[in-house]
Amino acid sequence: MTHPRPALPGLGTEHVLLDVADRVATLTLNRPAKLNAVTPEMSGALVRAIQWCDTTDDVRAIVVTGAGERSFSVGSDIGELDRYATPWDYRNRVDYCDAIRSARTPTIAAVRGYALGGGLETALSCDIRLASSDASFGAPEITLGWIGGGGMAAFLNRAAGPSNAALMLLAGERIDAARALQWHLVSEVVEGAELLGRARTLAAVIASRAPVAAETAKINLRAAGNLPEDQALAYERDLQTICFATEDAAEGRRAFAERRAPVFRKR
Repeated sequence: MTHPRPALPGLGTEHVLLDVADRVATLTLNRPAKLNAVTPEMSGALVRAIQWCDTTDDVRAIVVTGAGERSFSVGSDIGELDRYATPWDYRNRVDYCDAIRSARTPTIAAVRGYALGGGLETALSCDIRLASSDASFGAPEITLGWIGGGGMAAFLNRAAGPSNAALMLLAGERIDAARALQWHLVSEVVEGAELLGRARTLAAVIASRAPVAAETAKINLRAAGNLPEDQALAYERDLQTICFATEDAAEGRRAFAERRAPVFRKR
């Protein structure tokens, strides 16, 4: 069943689409003629869309994807970069990858075609990454004289390991979906026609879980990757206690005893 459509925010551009059904938001980079290269206007729209998803109970999972079959995203539109008056203005730009990483709502990247530069950073910023068999991944910034700045090194290093990350960052070469799966950059590889459906099905499963627990699991994963082991374990125990005290946790226990599906209310 589709829930009543919430009041979607005005994104200010036709190049970012936001659709909501069954508490799953699909956020689409919609500039296929330019391989879904991101303009400053699109970046602002992505930030607003993510922030809105975080503030409504009509969204409990987000799928991020690109329009068309050729490209998820090739990152920032290079032709737009000279619009920044100074390198400092560029440094302080609104960054869509920051918004995706800071989202409380679970995120899934559905990558078809190119995921290059900021497109790869966008995928890496999501909690789960699925790819089509024809997807390719790369960090080509070095071929143009700079490096990525949206979390490329940190998140690529964590996902693929330091040697594989160095290969991509220093050579600027692409890898295919099979190697991305081997290097743990993605969780699954499916045929292109099945990709969005698989991502939405997975998102619907996540959306059916207790929202507070899902958001807390995201926080816990981030902490596990950044804290020393003893602190991470203590923090996880504290987070578990917080979740255990919610109405949703009590509902989960009741539903288990009554052998029925739980109804979670984000409380």
